[in-house]
Amino acid sequence: MDNAYKRKKRWYSVLALLITLLHLIPFYILVTTSLKGIGDFSSKWLFPKALHLENFRTAWTEAQLGQSFLNTVIITFSSAVLLIIFGSLAAYPLARRNTKLNKAVYVLFIAIMVIPPLTALVPLYKMVVQIGMMNTYQIAILNNVAAFLPLTIFLYAGFIRSTIPKELEEAARIDGAGTLRVFFTVVFPLLKPITASVLIIACVYIWNDYQFAIFFLQDKEMHTLTVALSHFFGQNQHQLQLVGAAALIAMLPMVTMFLLLQKYFIAGLSQGSVKG
Repeated sequence: MDNAYKRKKRWYSVLALLITLLHLIPFYILVTTSLKGIGDFSSKWLFPKALHLENFRTAWTEAQLGQSFLNTVIITFSSAVLLIIFGSLAAYPLARRNTKLNKAVYVLFIAIMVIPPLTALVPLYKMVVQIGMMNTYQIAILNNVAAFLPLTIFLYAGFIRSTIPKELEEAARIDGAGTLRVFFTVVFPLLKPITASVLIIACVYIWNDYQFAIFFLQDKEMHTLTVALSHFFGQNQHQLQLVGAAALIAMLPMVTMFLLLQKYFIAGLSQGSVKG
């Protein structure tokens, strides 16, 4: 029985390793491409003999990634902060007060999650033009918050229900703490795992968003990284080493964030959304 279990476990490990390697292939090709010199058309599978690190400096300047990088950081960071604040505050009463109204509101948020965001693109675009918010940080941030708020509330509510004991809150109330004080001093510090999950899910999507950025941020000074990269690719289809270098620069912040928060990300999803 033990030997059969060990063999099965080894096969699962081999399968997991193969899947991991399969997902790493595009990243490997991106790295090899970004390090090649101009005119180097050798196989994408071969690591270049000479590393052309100047590709990253050239890509940064020619694609004008500085302003685009700043725009993306402002939009992503601001959207994430608002999502965490409003999402956790909205989820707390929905998770703790089991009234008919709260149930209806919670179901409404779940229903909104299945609606494709692009269905609202035309009326949203018309409204944004009418109120004069085109090419502003505000419209990008508000759009991202509106798009991810239902999912954020769903994750926070499930985590609070399944993980945080009510006794902790009741003890704080006995000491005279109000609802907001209980939330910020007792509940919110315990939401680190699910907050990390929200950060990774929302930030990765917002950082890589193209469909809404191309419509609402048309001014060149307001371009995000994805829009800047799309124009850069169109201009440099025969210099893939520069495009690869620019794409690698654009993806590194989110990869770094995931590596730093992956422990909390897995814990947040397993303890919250699955049970909630």
